[in-house]
Amino acid sequence: MENTNHPEYEQPAITIDLVIFTVNDDELKVLLIKRAQEPFAGAWSIPGGFLKLAESLDDAAIRVMKDKTGVKEVYLEQLYTFGMPNRDPRTRVITVTYFALIPWQNLRQPESNQVTDLAWHRVDQLPAQLAFDHREILDYAINRLRAKASYSNIVYGLLPLRFRLSDLQKIYESIIDKELDKRNFRKRMLATGLLEETGKKELKGAHRPAMLYRFKKREFVVLD
Repeated sequence: MENTNHPEYEQPAITIDLVIFTVNDDELKVLLIKRAQEPFAGAWSIPGGFLKLAESLDDAAIRVMKDKTGVKEVYLEQLYTFGMPNRDPRTRVITVTYFALIPWQNLRQPESNQVTDLAWHRVDQLPAQLAFDHREILDYAINRLRAKASYSNIVYGLLPLRFRLSDLQKIYESIIDKELDKRNFRKRMLATGLLEETGKKELKGAHRPAMLYRFKKREFVVLD
């Protein structure tokens, strides 16, 4: 077997970066951190970390997710690999990116000595300057999420276990940034066969009690 542990073989570093989405106040938001260290100290960036030699890419993504948000059981999908030679001023760094969906109710913000601040930013009000090539990564992730929302049930990753149909519609509208007809939306979603009534209702405000629904399976399904 050829020995690759040789000085003439260049070995770029590999990182895992996460684009973490949630919906709060009917707005699609992404988690950004303010870097405490160089390079780009004081700049906003998406959370990430270097890949450890003994872990898989998915395991690394789960680790970074838990470190940054305190949760690990979320919708998580590998997004794309970004590897322009000059994307990191320290050395040649290739990043494998993921995007994740987390219900707002499940979130907390653990402290880290690698960052000075964590904040949720509306995707249409991102900081003007982001570290590295993270604006390009964010644009790619937002487009991927919006595309998948148009033909799948991917929004289950942003919802609690039980929800009203109006909550479901608001999630879709927050992602695609477009209002949907209530009657047509309800008809289409019930026709998919992916939802079932929980037998429980929720009362909010002066409106009549609304039926609570849940997804029969919390897994990715393409809609007809």
